[in-house]
Amino acid sequence: MFSLFKSKPALKDLIPDNHIDIHSHLLPGIDDGARTFDDTLRLTKALQGFGVSQFITTPHIIQQVWDNTQEQIQSNAKSTVLELRKKAITVPFKAAAEYMMDDQFARLFQSHDLLTLKDNYVLVEMSYINAPIQLYSILFDLQVAGYIPVLAHPERYLFYHNNLNEYVKLKTAGCLFQLNLLSVVGYYGTQITKIAEQLLQKGMYNYVGSDVHHNNHISSFNEKVKLKDILPLKEAIANNQFFKFE
Repeated sequence: MFSLFKSKPALKDLIPDNHIDIHSHLLPGIDDGARTFDDTLRLTKALQGFGVSQFITTPHIIQQVWDNTQEQIQSNAKSTVLELRKKAITVPFKAAAEYMMDDQFARLFQSHDLLTLKDNYVLVEMSYINAPIQLYSILFDLQVAGYIPVLAHPERYLFYHNNLNEYVKLKTAGCLFQLNLLSVVGYYGTQITKIAEQLLQKGMYNYVGSDVHHNNHISSFNEKVKLKDILPLKEAIANNQFFKFE
């Protein structure tokens, strides 16, 4: 007798062979991601094994926490690429940044070029405690400066969970949404998976990212997807082809 329910796929099995990952923390010793080059090598190989063919890695820039500069990130990326090549890894690999939307960020994009995912697309995030008081002013000014904000993991901002209209406001304000892939396997908790599913069903996600920091993240790609309908997830994954850079 055939089962009435199809088995859910493992997350890793939904990653196509030509996937471009636009959110990770693979540069060594620069934030809370890879600590050493050996970590970078291990994480990069693992993601390649899932089907990632290009990497846009995105170290944090957070005032008084990770005070990374554009120059520091680019220097680290250059040396990391050289070390990867010594290990016969020649996969396209470049660095952008994940910018915390704080007072420093507002000053930064008004006076300096930002490290973007592609062209004028810039990855931004908020505190998990609360949204910036001047959030919509920051988003407006960022776009006036010529950038398109891609909001990292909107499903993880718990302060929006009781009012999904806040997500609509963010989209209306010009934000594109990037889903953390591990949200759909329950890595961050069932409530975050629930919100991710609701946003997927509403077609609100534009892109996805691994947001890989360490081995526990890699291991969770073996977990099964906890969504009733995986088609919107597949569509969001496919959209990452937009960021192909070589």
